[in-house]
Amino acid sequence: MIPYFFIAHGSPLLAVEDNAYTTFLYKLSDTIKKPIAIIIFSAHWESDIQKVGNSVEYDMIYDFSGFPEELYRIKYPAVGNEAIFKEIQQLLHRKGIPFEVDAERGLDHGAWVVLRLIYSEANIPVISMSVSPHTLPKDQYEIGKVLSSLREKDVLIIASGGTVHNLGALNWEKDNIGVDDWAIKFDQWLASCLEKWDLESLYNYHSLEPTAKYAVPLYGVEHFIPIFYAMGAADDKKIARLLHRSYRYGNLSHSIWQFG
Repeated sequence: MIPYFFIAHGSPLLAVEDNAYTTFLYKLSDTIKKPIAIIIFSAHWESDIQKVGNSVEYDMIYDFSGFPEELYRIKYPAVGNEAIFKEIQQLLHRKGIPFEVDAERGLDHGAWVVLRLIYSEANIPVISMSVSPHTLPKDQYEIGKVLSSLREKDVLIIASGGTVHNLGALNWEKDNIGVDDWAIKFDQWLASCLEKWDLESLYNYHSLEPTAKYAVPLYGVEHFIPIFYAMGAADDKKIARLLHRSYRYGNLSHSIWQFG
């Protein structure tokens, strides 16, 4: 069956770069059965209540500034899927999970950068979903779990964020030259918990792992929490596998985790 993924979307520059990470993402679709649709949770769509996108055709959201002009000319003409959208509605209703529908919002760079690197032809329907930084990790996990049955219908779930994402600590002059010890330590701690499927430790990452205050600063928690949605969707298998990890700018983690 199709696995689910947590994928770091890194800097918007990934959309126009050619490096080991983008090459890995280009080839990822070769290892996956072609899905009938993709559900994507993006760190850049935050909401207190769960939101589900239902756009017929997604507009582009260029939610960044100060980058090369070519980034603002990129188009990813993704379309929605009414049947899968309705099934998501039913699944959330059945479990009593409150949600709202958004038929207007386009795809932010946390979504389109990743989708474009993996499925460049934009020929697979997309359903976007928000993340809630103010929701408990166990409840984020439960939302993912509600969607787990969609695996049987070959629906791919991607959670886009970053395991180590601290904009205030980035060194833009230190690209590919050394990695901060605290970033490596946090990713190692995280890997140990993920491979054991140690939910109790993961839910309490801020209190249990000292380096979490740097890797997952409170102002940037939205980039870490998508991992709980992806894990929840793979609750039936509880298998985590690290496919790729590299770093940019001293500590920005490019991690890809496969679940299920």
